[in-house]
Amino acid sequence: MMVKTSTEIPAKIKESTRFMLFFKDCIGAIDGTHIPTTFIYVLSGWEGSTHDSKLLSDALSRTNGLQVPQGKYFLVDCGFANRRQFLAPLRGVRYHLKDFGGQGRHLRNASELFSLRHASLRNVIERTFGVFKSRFTIFKTAPPFPFQTQAELVLPCAGLHNFLRKECRSDKFPVEYEGDQDVPPLDAEEDSVKCLSQSQPQQRTEANAWRMSIANAMWESRPIYNGGDGNEDNETEDGNAE
Repeated sequence: MMVKTSTEIPAKIKESTRFMLFFKDCIGAIDGTHIPTTFIYVLSGWEGSTHDSKLLSDALSRTNGLQVPQGKYFLVDCGFANRRQFLAPLRGVRYHLKDFGGQGRHLRNASELFSLRHASLRNVIERTFGVFKSRFTIFKTAPPFPFQTQAELVLPCAGLHNFLRKECRSDKFPVEYEGDQDVPPLDAEEDSVKCLSQSQPQQRTEANAWRMSIANAMWESRPIYNGGDGNEDNETEDGNAE
């Protein structure tokens, strides 16, 4: 029941004029979550404080690790370096959905519009984590099993989660929406780049230019409201996790 990476465009993107033109090659979102465990002694394995990019690098390097189809990409948060396969938000720009709500917080430029639409799509994974922990409450506290058993519990529960989503088509749980994890400081971006691609500044430059071209295209094609002042109140309609 663990779904393999697909080239199919998610319905939320395919059926939306706001997303399809700009995110047509996006096939999913990636993030990390912490599941409490009890540690006595651990020689190998990743701790919760491990940088997201280091975990991603390990996932990509494994024999049967994460694979990204040619020309496709995942949405990631600021904990990851921006790459052609992993589209991260722009730094130094408001990103959290709550930051765009309320009076006088209309979008001011291409970077903010990109950040809002990026966040509106990527928040699906935060909701998924919330449903997962609400469905399997064993992960809310460290269970009284050896560490290896605790770690092995996650994968079968993920399979059961996918099965229930497919067969029951319902997530009627008191979802504990996690929201975005702590964003690393700006200097952490340099470390994440080193973890993923040693001495590849050209690839990083090209990926950043690609990201900005998407943002500029969004801004140029945005609908104009209130007599052309650039406000896009309708853009915040997806502010709540779906």
